[in-house]
Amino acid sequence: MAMSCYCNFRREKMKNLGRNNNSDPVSIFILLGFPCTWEIQVLLFSLFSVIYVLTLIGNLCIICSVWWDHHLHTPMYILLANFSFLEIWYVTSTVPNMLANFLSETNTISFSGCFLQFYFFFSMGTTETFFLSAMAFDRYLAICRPLHYPTVMTVPRCIRMAACCWVCGFSCFLLPVYLISQLPFCGPNIIDHFLCDPGPLMKLSCVPAPATEITCAVFNSVLIFSTFLFITGSYALVIIAVLKVPSAEGRQKAFSTCGSHLAVVSLFYGSIMVMYVSPTAGNPAGIQKIVTLFYSVLTPFFNPLIYSLRNKEIKKALRKLLRIVRFGQRQPLQN
Repeated sequence: MAMSCYCNFRREKMKNLGRNNNSDPVSIFILLGFPCTWEIQVLLFSLFSVIYVLTLIGNLCIICSVWWDHHLHTPMYILLANFSFLEIWYVTSTVPNMLANFLSETNTISFSGCFLQFYFFFSMGTTETFFLSAMAFDRYLAICRPLHYPTVMTVPRCIRMAACCWVCGFSCFLLPVYLISQLPFCGPNIIDHFLCDPGPLMKLSCVPAPATEITCAVFNSVLIFSTFLFITGSYALVIIAVLKVPSAEGRQKAFSTCGSHLAVVSLFYGSIMVMYVSPTAGNPAGIQKIVTLFYSVLTPFFNPLIYSLRNKEIKKALRKLLRIVRFGQRQPLQN
């Protein structure tokens, strides 16, 4: 009974905050999140806190392993370290705010804070598609063009490629953020999501915005499909090359180097295609939250597990790193 009263009080308080005079511009938004009982709120807070901490630890371990082990100062692992660094900030752009809202009664976020979260979350998601493409290109060169690989994919060129991924990723989403921020918001201001997502945001506009919605859908489709087709094309060529390898051991070794990357690509693209390829009005709020949780929280959590469990070099470097932490050795890992 007490829990039911608490939930009703919480919902009524959020509804009162969400009421807004239509003549007044919106200055805050309310993230509805996961309305449920207090016990479930605490359970979700504990669960996602553990996932968040483990995600940070896992990706930091990969970064430190690549940093300390000179044998991993190669293009493949430089891209992987950048990818892990990206995953740390990608999950940090949403999870801390979501955790705070689990224990909050109001779940408010300012207008500027909402669009900053929108920009950084989707810019880092866009950067992730570029890094996955760069990693696919690296594997294509290593397997299909092994003789040219040392001259084409040098460390300086790899660093420039990584820098390009960061710059392009944070530049691409400026237009969608600008278009949606220019829409008139005059109430209600309750976003039925746990983050500032473009679909629920556009539903709060005072006037219909079909042009903006179609523009964002086309933008998302071009971005997702262009990078996805590039990755699948690269791996199609890799598979063809691997099948021509005469020995079963050689084929297994070639496939093992790409298996972890393919698993990450499948997890990430499978979920974002459900959300952002079609116009945003087509997905119910519950489905949006579940799918968004999958690619924004669970995928960054699984990535270090996939890479560390399937990659012998990473596992070897992690063991050396643990010895450094345990025995206090200061020198970089070399052997």
